[in-house]
Amino acid sequence: MVIGQDSMKIATWNVNSIRSRLTHVLDWLESSAVDVLCVQETKVPDEVFPRSPFEEKGYHLYISGQKSYNGVALISRLPLKNVTYGFSPVLGGTEALEDAQQLDAQKRVITGVIAPGIRLVNLYVPNGSSVGSEKYEYKLRWFGILQQYLTQLKAEGQPILMCGDFNIALEDRDICEPDNKGDHIMASSVERTVLQSVLDLGFADAFRKFTEETGHYSWWDYRAASFRRNLGWRIDHHYLTPELYEKAVSCVIDKEPRSLPQPSDHTPVIVELAL
Repeated sequence: MVIGQDSMKIATWNVNSIRSRLTHVLDWLESSAVDVLCVQETKVPDEVFPRSPFEEKGYHLYISGQKSYNGVALISRLPLKNVTYGFSPVLGGTEALEDAQQLDAQKRVITGVIAPGIRLVNLYVPNGSSVGSEKYEYKLRWFGILQQYLTQLKAEGQPILMCGDFNIALEDRDICEPDNKGDHIMASSVERTVLQSVLDLGFADAFRKFTEETGHYSWWDYRAASFRRNLGWRIDHHYLTPELYEKAVSCVIDKEPRSLPQPSDHTPVIVELAL
């Protein structure tokens, strides 16, 4: 956030490998002028994360990664406070701690506070593979811990912006061809129910404040010319507590990076908040 500006822009983007998409990300940051970029699927251990290209441009980096899989990061123009990695630091001393520690082996959660006191929660939700599989059960268990984690964060009293790749299309209008998707991973009734239970803690969808219709997506499969045909899913979200929801002045999906050579299969989603 530049001193004197009257709004803040925060973006979420599953980059599907920060090293493979480094030029895309740096160029996009230059053109978009967002204050914070919340990144998922960095796919790199912390010690070899490409820090210098961001730091040379003045960004503050907060990273939590592992080799080849998962990984989250916060790339911010301003320094963040109270940064934590994973569920465990927030759930310490609760009955959920042991389960949280097991889930934290996969690097999927990072959070920090940006002035003027907004808690950013950046998530990479498990995909789940297929309905009924072990990975699907893991996903549901993960959401159970997420609900307890957010309950603890909300008790701190700060407004929360929760964003990331949720790997769930909450409604049929979030899918290009919703027919017969009821038992499809990312659209099953159980997945939608567990996500809605999290949102019922007091979160609202920033994108739907401004855009009601279908046809707007954030992820397109690499196969079957899905992007060219706009056969996508909206699974990357910004969810806001009421005080931030009221301050949201726009939320848009930037499709342009998906059209670049060798793109991520996701594209950025940007929310703008009045200050």
